[in-house]
Amino acid sequence: MTETIRQQLISWAETYNDPQYFLEDPIAFPRKFALDFSSGRASLQDVEVAAVFAAHFAWGRRAMIVRDCTRLMDEMGWKPYDYVMKGDWKDDPVSIHRTVKWSEVAAICSRLKAIYEGRYSLEGLDQSVMRTDIYGQKTDAKAPNKKINMMRRWMVRDDGKVDLGLWKNSDKNDLIIPLDVHVYEEAVAVGLTSRKQKDIVTAREITDAFRDIFPGDPCRGDYALFGYGVTKGGM
Repeated sequence: MTETIRQQLISWAETYNDPQYFLEDPIAFPRKFALDFSSGRASLQDVEVAAVFAAHFAWGRRAMIVRDCTRLMDEMGWKPYDYVMKGDWKDDPVSIHRTVKWSEVAAICSRLKAIYEGRYSLEGLDQSVMRTDIYGQKTDAKAPNKKINMMRRWMVRDDGKVDLGLWKNSDKNDLIIPLDVHVYEEAVAVGLTSRKQKDIVTAREITDAFRDIFPGDPCRGDYALFGYGVTKGGM
């Protein structure tokens, strides 16, 4: 990586790590509850449940994601933790977001309820447990676990800008870049990886490259790649 690209990535991260670029974004939903939590009107669990579902819906056009997250929160009465714990979930074989059906939402709620009956917070659950015990997916050691790493970034990073920083016992240096097709393509374009597989090994390689650029806070690099996506090759 040239010094020019390195400095450009630092500049993009500084520019785009700003709430103004994420008003119409999945993070807006856990952020709303985080703000309410800070004023005593919501719980940490409200933030976590909103983050679980916002991350789960985070594929496709942002306007569609926001629309469908709003539909879900309306169904929950904007009290996501209470909705989960009451156990009376909408359980229809009808889509709420792309291929995600209400029955899948109900299944995630059921698993969340079981977890919360045994612990105060989702903080401390590792990726494999989140994958199987929250999202109900099969174990896959190679999966990049994009939505899990996205949720963890939201909950752990604590610079007071976009991310929420409510998981105080987690180290942001341990976070992994949320890897999807767009992030992968942007990372390849700026020379952070040359691997062909879009798997957890590649996610870790990109994260390690950012660890050199942003010591102690590699997922700050997610905003640098967002910046590249906005400018599309403007280096």
